[in-house]
Amino acid sequence: MGVLWYFSHVYRILVVDDSPSTRSALTSAIEQLASAHVTASANAFEALKLLPREQFDLIITDINMPEINGLELLHYIRTNPAYKETPVIIVSTEGAERDRRKGLELGANEYVVKPFDPGGLLAIVQKYLGRG
Repeated sequence: MGVLWYFSHVYRILVVDDSPSTRSALTSAIEQLASAHVTASANAFEALKLLPREQFDLIITDINMPEINGLELLHYIRTNPAYKETPVIIVSTEGAERDRRKGLELGANEYVVKPFDPGGLLAIVQKYLGRG
C-alpha cells in the first residue's frame, strides 16, 4: 500500500509598516492562518529589496513611512510584472475618504483604517488567498 502525501500551499505574506507594534499586531493576526508565513519589513525601502528575491501571495502596507511611502511602494508593485496581480491591502491611520479613494485608485485591493479589527483583517486576508 502506498503512502498518501498531502501538499499544502504555504501562503507568503509581506507586511510593511514602520511601527514595530503595528508590524507585530499584523503578524500576530495573520499567523492565525495555519498555512501562512509572514515576512515583516520595517519600511518600503527594505520591502523593495525583498520583492525581487521572493514571491509573495499578498502584501499589506502602511502609507506613512519615512523615505518611501506606501503609495510609492504600491506604484512599484503595480508596475512590476511579477506583482501586478498580487493583492495589496493598505492599513493606515489616514482615514479620510480621499485617502482611501487614492489608495484604491492606485491599485490597492482593500483599505483598512487603524486601529484595525484583527478578525476583520483576517477575513480580508482569507478572501484574497481564496479561503474566505
